[in-house]
Amino acid sequence: MSFLASVTAAKGRFVRTRAVPPSVVLAGFVFALIAVAAVAPSWWTGLSPLDTDAAAVLQPPSSAHFFGTDQSGRDVFSRVVHGARYSLFVGFGATAIALTFGVLIGVGAALAPKAVAAGLSRGVDVLMAFPEFLLALLVIAVMGTGEASIPVAVALAALPAYARVARSETLVVAKAGYVRAARLLGSSPAKVLITHVIPNIVGPLLVMATIGVGTAIVTASGLSFLGLGPQPPTPEWGIILSEGRNFLATAWWIALFPGLAIVATVISVSTLGRYLRSLNEVKI
Repeated sequence: MSFLASVTAAKGRFVRTRAVPPSVVLAGFVFALIAVAAVAPSWWTGLSPLDTDAAAVLQPPSSAHFFGTDQSGRDVFSRVVHGARYSLFVGFGATAIALTFGVLIGVGAALAPKAVAAGLSRGVDVLMAFPEFLLALLVIAVMGTGEASIPVAVALAALPAYARVARSETLVVAKAGYVRAARLLGSSPAKVLITHVIPNIVGPLLVMATIGVGTAIVTASGLSFLGLGPQPPTPEWGIILSEGRNFLATAWWIALFPGLAIVATVISVSTLGRYLRSLNEVKI
């Protein structure tokens, strides 16, 4: 075996056996805690996020109320814990919708007849010219405000990015030797698409979607902060932030803890997504 081959083999063994970075382990732990809060909030707190207490208005963090209370005497810790469910639902739900339709549009833009492909590509390019948050605002303006509008708006805002990546990946895979061989062996276009094209473009898109969940959560929280999503007293991080901005000087804890929850969720999801992307880019 040549020296170069030995180095390459050693590098391959190193890549396969390298340890997971501590930051990724920490991100996974933080995300697991947030996921538990979303699935089973009663494990974290027995207090209702909607119950008010006139005798406990604007109390600072204490053993009775870990994150303090808000202007209505509601427990902020309970509201933050219960708010994880909606934020994660929107983040993952909107990303799944954007990924699904993005793949369909991207594959169509790459493999459809020339006129159809050109129309799809130009439409994606136009949508890509708008920032995601602005595009989400435009969707809300058309659909109207409400809890159900937020996931759709976030999904449509993120869809063009997935469609563009799906198109570029499809163009590469469509020229691969195994795809041409499948066509020469008589496989129908539909079978080639389902068996060879889509499975080989999904990997990069799933990694992209993992990172995109964080962006979706931030976008949804921003829309709720502006009052375009669920309405008070719904326990949602953007709403709690919006309510707390009027009490920053006297009750800073109302806005601080939901803000930290958003930051922790986005950083943990993004860290996990970037780690998956680094694994996907490694060539062994």
